Amino acid sequence: MGYLLYLRQNLTEEIKSMERFPMKRALFMIMALFIFVTLYESMQPQGNNGISPGVGPAAQVPYSTFKRELKKGNIRRAFITQTEIDAVLMSPINVGGQTQAQRRDVDRIITPMPALEDAEVLPLLEESGAEIVVERSDETNYLLMFVFNVLPFALIIGFWVWSARKAQKAQQGPFGNFSQVKVRQFDETMPQVKFTDVAGMKAQKQELEEIVDFLAHPEKYERIGGRVPKGVLLMGPPGTGKTLLAQAVAGEAGVPFFSTSASEFIEMFVGVGASRVRDLFKKAREAAPSIVFIDEIDAVGRSRGTGLGGGHDEREQTLNQLLGEMDGFEGHERVIVLAATNRPDVLDSALLRPGRFDRQVVLDMPTMEDREKILKVHTRDLPLDDNVDLMVIARATSGMSGADLANLCNEAALYAARKNYDRLTMQHFDFAKDKVTLGIERPGLENEVERRITACHEAGHTLVARLIPGMDPVQKVTILPRGQALGVTHLVPEEDRHYYPKQFLMGKLAVMLGGRAAELVVLNDTSTGAANDLKRVTELAEKMVCQWGMSDKVGPVTFSRGEEHVFLGKKLAQDKTWSEQMGWIIDQEIEEIVRGAEDNAYNYLKGNREPLDRLTEALLEREELNSEEIDLVIADKPLPEKKVEKKEAPEEIIINGERQSENGAAAQEGEQESGETDSTAHSTEKTGETDDSSPKGGAKQE
Repeated sequence: MGYLLYLRQNLTEEIKSMERFPMKRALFMIMALFIFVTLYESMQPQGNNGISPGVGPAAQVPYSTFKRELKKGNIRRAFITQTEIDAVLMSPINVGGQTQAQRRDVDRIITPMPALEDAEVLPLLEESGAEIVVERSDETNYLLMFVFNVLPFALIIGFWVWSARKAQKAQQGPFGNFSQVKVRQFDETMPQVKFTDVAGMKAQKQELEEIVDFLAHPEKYERIGGRVPKGVLLMGPPGTGKTLLAQAVAGEAGVPFFSTSASEFIEMFVGVGASRVRDLFKKAREAAPSIVFIDEIDAVGRSRGTGLGGGHDEREQTLNQLLGEMDGFEGHERVIVLAATNRPDVLDSALLRPGRFDRQVVLDMPTMEDREKILKVHTRDLPLDDNVDLMVIARATSGMSGADLANLCNEAALYAARKNYDRLTMQHFDFAKDKVTLGIERPGLENEVERRITACHEAGHTLVARLIPGMDPVQKVTILPRGQALGVTHLVPEEDRHYYPKQFLMGKLAVMLGGRAAELVVLNDTSTGAANDLKRVTELAEKMVCQWGMSDKVGPVTFSRGEEHVFLGKKLAQDKTWSEQMGWIIDQEIEEIVRGAEDNAYNYLKGNREPLDRLTEALLEREELNSEEIDLVIADKPLPEKKVEKKEAPEEIIINGERQSENGAAAQEGEQESGETDSTAHSTEKTGETDDSSPKGGAKQE
């Protein structure tokens, strides 16, 4: 509310200042000048008015007639302009039409001036003793030309000078507030987030709580020589709560809190960004002690002169100014800079050194306990049924960030409202979890051959995951199309995993190739359904060989194969750190690992053909099986009666306000046949990755 009042006050002042411009007076002066010029033009003599008083009306005659009368000496007076000759005759002549009635006597004739100059006219006029009057009837009016050509530019320049003087009086420069940064200042009238609203992240909150405590009680730390950190950098994957922690600092600090985005500094003109940085720190120093929060600082703090496309003058000048303001010749002891980024690897080393960002707080994906606390925060205003167990939901959402969990709770609430429930149940959270992790459900396949291929493929994934020891349990398998996949096998780890042994990765490769192996065992053929499986298997095997030292022939070395694209890092081009011979060995090792995993999956399925067939038939009949039903099918036990739930025509088949037909789904399937269609889901995790390349952590989809 305070920010809105501040904005309204500034806008009102700008409008009033524009009203003070003498617009009416300027318009009045322009109109008066225009009327004066018009009257002046109308009062000027036109043509030959008054040249021949008492002479009758003139007659238009050919030039030859005028020339004939001139040679006769019948011209008494000649008025010559650039376009015509007006001659007064000594004796009238008869001119007119073809008949006698149309002809008449005139003593004044007018003939047009010939296009080519006639050198005989003036000598003949002089010889005849005629009075000669020459006048430029179309003479240029310089006053009018000045008014219409110079006056507009004069008005524009005058307005610019007036605006510049007004802006300079307000200390804004000749371009107004163009060089000022758009910054929001939080105060007590705005909705505030407290540290109690941030679940989990105990160590990270402690780092920031100490900053807040120092601002509130500086003497507590200064008495033993301590000083407040000049900067705190929040680093972590998207959705882990970096901005939320900054909002909590703003709510707890009790000092002026300035918030902006790094993209606000960058403009087309070089030097504007540096000016805005100076303006931001000037405001912060005037309100010191204060906190400045810069979100997405990698937009301006990227390493100088590197990356795809080289350096950028505006961004580098802005970064240089930021470095100088944070720890330059003029220090600032009472302004703390808080920044957030999800790409700390591309930041300039001068920005990360102590003295600028003294503390670097890393925010990881939440653990199971943290996920439960986050769910409690996001569900405290939701009416929950007694059967809702947040720990069960936290265990089933491994790898989700805080933003993902907030979205899950919102989807569950929307689904419950759509079904006209008064309270949220576990069924609603299960639906929301499937929608977030697996994608929206689309109409099922109608072709029986394709349904059988999909069921066989998913049954292969499921059975291999059940047979290999140490694999993550299968939570759900379905042949109903979800997202971009025609079938999904959903694996959820029992606990958070941070290390991936080679044996586990080899088993995971076999699970991912279980669908292709099942097609070979049952159908003695393969399909395009394994396209995504093969891509993920190759990427994982390449990381095992080139980055994790899991190949005996290559050895405990690392190569740059399988890393990120160069435009995301600091190098202009990707270095080739291996020889041609080593590249051949790497290719052979990758192929050997993948073929070994496929043979392993094939042998498991071939030796357990009956459970594979039972799973295939159960999927064709029920289309979806949960973990308990999968165990019953493998053990050859009867399944419980299926609960038939009437399904509405949900949003899953309504796109952009139009109901999607089954033919449309089939058409989409046909479009993806080139290799992007996969009867397995597009995974939200690349299994085996131990760093930020695993966005969903343990929530795996095969």
